[in-house]
Amino acid sequence: MADPPGCCSTCATCLLCPYSCQWITAKKEKRKGLRTTKYDCSWFLFLFCVFLFTLVWLYFAIIILNDFHNFNEFIFRQRKLWLDWSLVLLIATAVLISYSSVLLVLALCLQLCGQPLKLHWVHKILLILTALVVVAAFTGLGIKWAEEWKSARISLQATGPFLHIGAVGGMTLLAWPLASFIYRTRSTGLKVFLLLVYCAVMIALYLAPLGITSPCIMEQNQLPPKPALVGHRGAPMLAPENTLMSLHKAVDCDVQVFETDVMVSADGVPFLMHDEELTRTTNVQAVFPERAALNSTAFNWTDLQQLDAGSWFLERRPFPTVQSLSPGDRKEAAKQRIPSLEQALEAAKQSNISIMFDLRPENHSDYQNFVNVTLGVILQSGIPLQQVLWLPDGFREDVKQQAPGVQHVYGRKRLKNEEEPVLHVNLPYHDMSSEEIRQYRQDNVSVNLYVVNQPWLFSVLWCSGVSSVTTNACQVLKEMKHPIWLLPSSTYFMIWLVVDCVSFLIIIWAFVLMK
Repeated sequence: MADPPGCCSTCATCLLCPYSCQWITAKKEKRKGLRTTKYDCSWFLFLFCVFLFTLVWLYFAIIILNDFHNFNEFIFRQRKLWLDWSLVLLIATAVLISYSSVLLVLALCLQLCGQPLKLHWVHKILLILTALVVVAAFTGLGIKWAEEWKSARISLQATGPFLHIGAVGGMTLLAWPLASFIYRTRSTGLKVFLLLVYCAVMIALYLAPLGITSPCIMEQNQLPPKPALVGHRGAPMLAPENTLMSLHKAVDCDVQVFETDVMVSADGVPFLMHDEELTRTTNVQAVFPERAALNSTAFNWTDLQQLDAGSWFLERRPFPTVQSLSPGDRKEAAKQRIPSLEQALEAAKQSNISIMFDLRPENHSDYQNFVNVTLGVILQSGIPLQQVLWLPDGFREDVKQQAPGVQHVYGRKRLKNEEEPVLHVNLPYHDMSSEEIRQYRQDNVSVNLYVVNQPWLFSVLWCSGVSSVTTNACQVLKEMKHPIWLLPSSTYFMIWLVVDCVSFLIIIWAFVLMK
């Protein structure tokens, strides 16, 4: 097996060393008569599959970053340990994809240089471990976080055209090592099989755009207005969540609605708090250690006012943006206390923004009293009732009677036989398709989707025509003047034809050149 022209013995030796873990020169390989066996080919195929598998997991890891703060909160509630697990995920994924990528590149270069693909047993074990880790990751995702599969499908609307171009490019580059192997191997059956598989894959990729749909494939003049921003617990990347500082930071981000969560204290004071326990966002373990595990509603307002609701934000850094806060913002964050609903309503009234909230916990035995107390505070605050967006489903009819001006937002889709028209819906972003969003928009139904943090997701929903989005990253989405990409269908069709034609010519050239 002679080296092809231009592949020196030193280069071949340097490639063999990390792949086979043996420092044997190319000449010695020839003298020993080593060849790439079917067993070696099967390991190369396994390597290629592991690389693709890990690449798919990398894609999923990037997609689920939009929702990873929810995962961090879930781990904290279970283990009382705060860590930004997204960093662990990205580092581990980067290590796996880098390892399999390097091995694959080495194998392809060895094939081009005419050297045997003798994968060392250490690499074989590590590849099996890599595959098992990725399988475990996908399994865990499917069991504990199944809704992320819907997120992945939505992401294809943002990345589909570019994934198509990347896949065509990657398979086109494989033409060189494939041609080299086909011209060297003596098995006619293997040659025919590989060529048929390669041709089938390329034909499928060439025709893939027929199945690619995206709301962002449209003319510029068809683009709907930019969705309004709803601050998820305020601006939690810039200030401690559900505090007055967070509300004011959200106002600075031009949000139109402050979204929060309301609970009622033991002495009947509605206050802002998301978790049923106070441990994540206050220093309750230091102030009331024996009562730290109690429900938030078990504390009276005097006790709640003693708690620090801001220092945790600086200590745990729930978002990377905390590191870039100014000294003044850090000082202000450290002074935050749990605000009452009355204080939040007054701040919203002064800032001329709406407030939308859930009333928790829904399964509380005194929930009806919670509703009445909360309504009383709203009516006494003097805030225009059209600025109040009511989310809780419990005792909604009583709310309509006592405060008819309040806007009602439903956490479900419309029903076929609605007694009253549904004008506002609030749903997870993966629960509505682009077609449903367009239909609701045509029927003048306001659609708010949550929680949208990544620009790619905001772009897809913008193109779909969503009315507003709830976000943690209002400071990022505020700066977006247009979707990340917008392509007229005629332009995309031209890109599709050019990419396919160039790829086809390069493949023909590769086979002619290698011959």
